[in-house]
Amino acid sequence: MKENKEQILVSRLLQKEEAAWKELFGVYSGGLTYVCSRYIIDKEDVHDVLQNSFIQMFRSIESFEYRGNGSLKAWITRIVVTESLKHIKKNPDLKTVSDDFEIADEQNDEDPNLEEISQNTIMTMIRSLPDGYRTVFNLYVFETKSHKEIAEMLGIAENSSASQLHRAKTMLAQKIKEYKMSKTAHYE
Repeated sequence: MKENKEQILVSRLLQKEEAAWKELFGVYSGGLTYVCSRYIIDKEDVHDVLQNSFIQMFRSIESFEYRGNGSLKAWITRIVVTESLKHIKKNPDLKTVSDDFEIADEQNDEDPNLEEISQNTIMTMIRSLPDGYRTVFNLYVFETKSHKEIAEMLGIAENSSASQLHRAKTMLAQKIKEYKMSKTAHYE
């Protein structure tokens, strides 16, 4: 059975080969920066979290178990998410938004049509959410965590996770609606 590139890279990483770590960084740092920036807004903080993530990867590579193509990427992404959450917990200014935060709680079961909006614009909208809402939204949508798992990870109540997700979705729907209205007004 022929080893694929990822398996070979893992073997080299396990041997602590410096060139393998540079290759890992070169191949995955862009995507990991993107993952990290979904949680952390400040560029210097993103840089610090990524640096801590790569240190954590280096220290714990022996615990990695190759389970097929893509498992390395999944493992390093999990480390970046974990390090991002640690950063949020260490910085009181970035804590989750309390349930007291008031926004218009519109009942809108209709999902907005995202076809005309670029991925970059949508990610900008997600990044503009309040820290707590953005964190819960990212964990639920991108990391497919349950509200119970999110509550445990963030040290909040399960219903707070659900509430913050609902509010994040409501805010995003409003941002999308405003964006579409501004585009329509621009063309008239």
